[in-house]
Amino acid sequence: MAMHADHARFIYNIALEQRSLWTPAKRYSPHKITYNTQARELTELRKDTDWLRAGSTVVQQGALRDLDIAFKRFFARQGSYPQFKSAMSGKDGFAIRDVSLRRINRKWALILIPKVGWVRFRLSYPWAEAKAATSARATFRAGLWHVSLTTPPRAKVFANTGRVVGIDRGVKNTVATNEGNLDTIPGFSTGEQARFLALERKLATQTKGSNRRQGTLKALATLRGKLSNRRTDWVEQNTTSLARSYDLAVLENLQISNMTRKPKPKKDPEKAGAYLPNGAAAKAGLNRVILASCWGMFATRLEQKMNVIKVSPVNTSRECRLCHHVSPKNRKSQAVFECESCGHEEHADINAAKNILNRALSTPTRGHSGARAKKPASTPIKHLQAAQAA
Repeated sequence: MAMHADHARFIYNIALEQRSLWTPAKRYSPHKITYNTQARELTELRKDTDWLRAGSTVVQQGALRDLDIAFKRFFARQGSYPQFKSAMSGKDGFAIRDVSLRRINRKWALILIPKVGWVRFRLSYPWAEAKAATSARATFRAGLWHVSLTTPPRAKVFANTGRVVGIDRGVKNTVATNEGNLDTIPGFSTGEQARFLALERKLATQTKGSNRRQGTLKALATLRGKLSNRRTDWVEQNTTSLARSYDLAVLENLQISNMTRKPKPKKDPEKAGAYLPNGAAAKAGLNRVILASCWGMFATRLEQKMNVIKVSPVNTSRECRLCHHVSPKNRKSQAVFECESCGHEEHADINAAKNILNRALSTPTRGHSGARAKKPASTPIKHLQAAQAA
């Protein structure tokens, strides 16, 4: 399996290099580089290379398909330009085109991997859904092999409760609802955090390429893998619970990539080539916390499980939900909201969640200019009616 991953990475990189050398001047040449031309060249390369011939043609052709899909997404403006894969990234893998599965019991099953044989894996999906897989991908992360099965998407959950929930995503409280529920995504425990910092200090003193450094990297990857699994499980549990309790969820339309962008450098007008402090260190710390909160994953999984609409995030944390007065001074601290106009007091995140829900329900709100916000083109009631009709 490690050999398959090495072959897939090598074929992907060499095929990407070949395509990158294709200049715009040759674009209209009859000899274009496509998946079919590279697949024929792969056959010739396997004849001359014992190392590649020892592997699987299906796995190596799968790497070419991955590259072809990446370029199609790039030209369709759905993704960035394909990047070379590094052996040091810690994320190796390969595609399994023809899936063959056997069930052992309720918890375990077998999958047939080319030139490896039947490999046992832990079932995390019902067998009826797993056996409907059309393809699979084996990946090596944090010292463990994982297999993902490509199955038809699950249908959305319809709770049929008639309830709508407004959700505010934050840093201190990852999720806050208009009904007063607060929840925070899990992180490292105290002992795990101390061990992680000790391993990072140890890594800084070790020689690159040494066996001890590789052991330290493996230990760090194991801790990161545990944290990733813990956070993914939290997202799945919470989104499923919301989907089973509410018919519609309202979120802020957050542009997370813009929120986590690095601050621009500030040039010193008095000294040529010098720069003024721009708060980059503090912004980097905030960016880490935002990304660790998994806002994007939470929104994506919630949209896949239930009906979701998004509203403008402007001033949701500064606006009073009763009198709609907007001021930065309304928010006394991270958790305390006290309106300067009417004196309304409430938890700041819950107040924001209620504002988010009110905007979806077409409640008039006021901005800095004092003008009423425009009524949305659709309301939660229309969304519920459309979902029930579907």
